[in-house]
Amino acid sequence: MFYNPKFTITAHFLKTSGEINALHTRIQDAAVRVPYLASLQQDILAREAHGSSAIEGNPLTLAEVKTVLEGKELPLATPRAIQEIRNSAEVMRYIQSHSDTRTIQEAHIFKIHSILGKENALDRGPMGQYRNYGVRVGSHVAPSFEEVPRLTRELLSWVNEEGRHWSAVVSSAILHFRFEYIHPFGDGNGRTGRALAVWELYRRHFDTQHIFAIDEVFWENRPLYYAALERIERDPAQDLTGWIEFVGEALVTALERTWKRIETLQAGKKRKPLMLTPNQERLVALLREKPMRTADIQKELKVTKPGAHYLLKPLLRAKWIRREGGHKTGVYRLT
Repeated sequence: MFYNPKFTITAHFLKTSGEINALHTRIQDAAVRVPYLASLQQDILAREAHGSSAIEGNPLTLAEVKTVLEGKELPLATPRAIQEIRNSAEVMRYIQSHSDTRTIQEAHIFKIHSILGKENALDRGPMGQYRNYGVRVGSHVAPSFEEVPRLTRELLSWVNEEGRHWSAVVSSAILHFRFEYIHPFGDGNGRTGRALAVWELYRRHFDTQHIFAIDEVFWENRPLYYAALERIERDPAQDLTGWIEFVGEALVTALERTWKRIETLQAGKKRKPLMLTPNQERLVALLREKPMRTADIQKELKVTKPGAHYLLKPLLRAKWIRREGGHKTGVYRLT
């Protein structure tokens, strides 16, 4: 028996691949020359840990995740929420330190799952071992536990052999879906599967600097993310074409954000360091083009007036932007 995924490389995916390659080249060239690479990598580590954990219901904000990873106290957060973030970050460090691993083995998957389950951060065990019971996730009934070892080994065989003939984006997307479909563990499958998908990109030298956060994009588009997975789960043929296209589009978004972060860091070398949320990044990009009134910001970012002021306040405090004019008629511009 062997795994033979069904998919078609469409014109849409080829167009997306062109965008990915152009962004990837631009980012990798810039990253080699920037003095703030370590800072950018820490920022991405926080975003990945936050995104993947938030998909599973972790309540901490991106700023709170950064606080946890800096080793600072977060008195109002639950021990479980903090531990989940620490474990997710440790997994990211693990796959980063094993970027040159030639093949993914069962032992690697068990290791990742064991890290995620440290200090009782997962609900159902056993940790670092295949489940020995059936599971159902929404409408998806996962394969029986007796089939899990065989199905997982077949998937790894495809990734390590046939998958190498396809682009890293394609093999990563297929690994991501199929792992979630098999659901080898009682809990932690989503986080393990997303980590494996990112690791596949690292192993294939797609991101040698570890400076993009695709899980952040999945988190912000959770309904679309789940719908894309569920569509294939309901398809008897399991045609992965649409899923591969979805992952490609998410990767474009993640890379665009990385490039904007690099541009922002280049433009703000002498400004006070600030960890921007995705909405604040969009706001900085908009202000780079032209000054804006509060009402314009509300319309462009689809936020309320208090929401706009919430985004503006840290930027004003750090002197990234300034307000010109009166309270009602004033505009905001980059300093």
